[in-house]
Amino acid sequence: MRAAVLWQWNEPFAVENVELAAPQQGEVRVKLAASGVCHSDLSIQRGLLPMPPPRIIGHEGAGIVEAVGPGVTSVAPGDHVILCWMYPCGHCVECGKGQPAHCQTALAGMMGGGSARFKVKGQDMPHWVGSFAEQTVVPETACVKIRDDAPLDKACLVGCGVMTGVGAVLNTAKVEEGATVAVFGAGGVGLNVIQGAVLAGASRIIAVDLLDSKLKLAKEFGATDGVNASKGDAEMTVRELTGGKGVDYAFEVIGAPKVIAQAFASLARGGKAVVVGAPPFGSEVTLPAFPFSMEEKAVIGSFYGSARFHYDMPRIIDLYMAGRLKLDQLVTRKFRLDEINASMDAMEKGEVARGVIVY
Repeated sequence: MRAAVLWQWNEPFAVENVELAAPQQGEVRVKLAASGVCHSDLSIQRGLLPMPPPRIIGHEGAGIVEAVGPGVTSVAPGDHVILCWMYPCGHCVECGKGQPAHCQTALAGMMGGGSARFKVKGQDMPHWVGSFAEQTVVPETACVKIRDDAPLDKACLVGCGVMTGVGAVLNTAKVEEGATVAVFGAGGVGLNVIQGAVLAGASRIIAVDLLDSKLKLAKEFGATDGVNASKGDAEMTVRELTGGKGVDYAFEVIGAPKVIAQAFASLARGGKAVVVGAPPFGSEVTLPAFPFSMEEKAVIGSFYGSARFHYDMPRIIDLYMAGRLKLDQLVTRKFRLDEINASMDAMEKGEVARGVIVY
């Protein structure tokens, strides 16, 4: 089989012939149907996230179970599954509280036992979900069974971007009906924050981006207004659109400290800035202290949409199948595995809402 290998930071992926071991205790082998190309993959390639190469990455996958290892009971060969890039243990305090995204024992790279499942040119190769491969092996807890009639080239997006965006609104922030919302960053995840705000019944949804093309797309996904931050003071424009008050919720979906500060500055009294984007490891943000106590403003983080994976992901698929969530429109372009570097370039240039690799 084949997989895209990241041999060095800041170098193109190389599509290699690889060997994949059989699933061991508690593991599942999945034949990938599709994998979304996420900005986090680019951050790993650039060395901005602490996941050193060589490695097989890709984490927004969906496919069909090929085989299961001993002890696996929740899925069986032939099941359609979405892959989670977080492997909750199901036994710790956080999992017991219904917060699997906070699981302290989860690993997002090598298998729990520490041994690799891929070999490339005779070399053990760690992987992070490994959806940039024709098949992969993951823990059972990383497989979420979904209905068989959902198209897998759309369902794969729920594995990261859709869950992260929609979940940030519904699970993390718990946006109330009638609230006002600003979304800083109208890329793949930002569009799903907008969709989540629509589902929550937000009265005004303001998209902020640097590209008019993305702002146009944001309105197709439910934004009521678009603000081009390259053409003026974005925070001031957000305030003008809300009668001078600011918004109840501002979502930062880029991972830039400067934009986090902009989101905070756009808040109304009592508002919450929700950091969804992944800032570079070690970066810092500076915010004015006065509004925390005197205006009751807050900054909170949202990790993976505060997902309850086996509940939220099938529910999102049901919303899509019922026509209440846009997934088809997210897929701007499809690529083959050999075109993985082109898919990265298209994402970095803002040419796609989401690129999807199909197998």
